[in-house]
Amino acid sequence: MKFSDDIYVYEWKNYYANNCNSFYIGGNVGALIDPGLLEYLPNLLEQMEQDGISKSDIRFVINTHSHPDHYEGSVFFNDSDVKIALHEKEIEFMKEGGASLYSLFGLKSPDVKITLVLSEGELSLGGETFQIHLVPGHSPGSIGLYWPARKALFSGDVIFNQNVGRSDFPGGSSEYLKQSIMALSKLDTDALFPGHMDIIDGHERVKQNFQMVEKNVFPYI
Repeated sequence: MKFSDDIYVYEWKNYYANNCNSFYIGGNVGALIDPGLLEYLPNLLEQMEQDGISKSDIRFVINTHSHPDHYEGSVFFNDSDVKIALHEKEIEFMKEGGASLYSLFGLKSPDVKITLVLSEGELSLGGETFQIHLVPGHSPGSIGLYWPARKALFSGDVIFNQNVGRSDFPGGSSEYLKQSIMALSKLDTDALFPGHMDIIDGHERVKQNFQMVEKNVFPYI
């Protein structure tokens, strides 16, 4: 579904199967954010085709973190010209045991070929400038992808609509998660695109969501 110029939203709304929201940034960028589980990737690509986006339009796959429901589908792009991105801290985490999480879900850890190693700071994609924010807590190398020109924040599983990501998986930390959420709250955001649940559209709504989470959710994590 087209959300705005060059931003497409593919929300996961199946309550009986786990997967994530995926996003696509078009124009000269061609970035797919969080392809989700490999099992459901064909359906995602079909939805994108219906929006006029072909597989050949995808130039980058940006993973907000390495959990199966966000990352496994990246393996589909291994033998293509698509650059697959993951933060350096998350790459390290996967090598040091983070991949064991897959076995908890009855999955085999995918051998994804990371060709774009992310680090905190500016990232240029297709002539557009993005910011990579390292936001640990849900996982050690989770990122928030911020697009200043559109005031758009892709938050992965750090913060949702009126909720936050889990911090009890391997590598998680409640304290780091709170710090990460507070850091993201300082960005000038008009649209929040979380890894699960609903999109938050509008500067005041985004601001109110951060405030609500801090007040009503922080005491329980």
